Amino acid sequence: MEYPSRLIENAVEEISRLPGIGKKTALRLVLHLLKEPENSTYALSEALNELRSKIKYCIECHNISDDEICNICSSHRRDRSTICIVEDTRDVLAIENTSQYTGLYHILGGVISPIEGVGPSELNVEQLLKRIDTNKEEVKEIIFALSPTMEGDTTAFYLTKKLKEFDIKISTIARGIPIGGELEYTDEITLGRSILSRTTYNQ
Repeated sequence: MEYPSRLIENAVEEISRLPGIGKKTALRLVLHLLKEPENSTYALSEALNELRSKIKYCIECHNISDDEICNICSSHRRDRSTICIVEDTRDVLAIENTSQYTGLYHILGGVISPIEGVGPSELNVEQLLKRIDTNKEEVKEIIFALSPTMEGDTTAFYLTKKLKEFDIKISTIARGIPIGGELEYTDEITLGRSILSRTTYNQ
């Protein structure tokens, strides 16, 4: 693609590095920014600079935060007896949007994946164990909310072994047929897990 300016080309190259944005979309965004008032572009630039320089990660759960302890961990309204284990911040946002969970979280920062060279030492596992040990009188249940993949299951299996030393309940989110879904279009793994994770039918 030919660009009328090297500056535009550089901007397109940088923006197209973002996930889900190709060169054409990046070019549209760059041209849009050029049409905007200068202060709008500077405000965007300043927001991105502050994002990189001022963002923190909660020292308790490793969630993205403005302060050393995030608003979830610092809230007196949260149930401190349960900790939900998730892969990253996006999972916290997804669960919070359901308004069904009131406990705390612990973000691992990924899952165990030998193929990609990710082992337990690259994840926030030791921090989790220390956190539970420090609050063992308070924490009663650990909930695994990891993706139903081989890597997610491997991570859950590893953590289960590590958590055996604690007198604590370990559970996992239910996996099954989505509401409104048709049985014939459900993949075999999901359907199989739905059968195994069946619950009592209450009329």
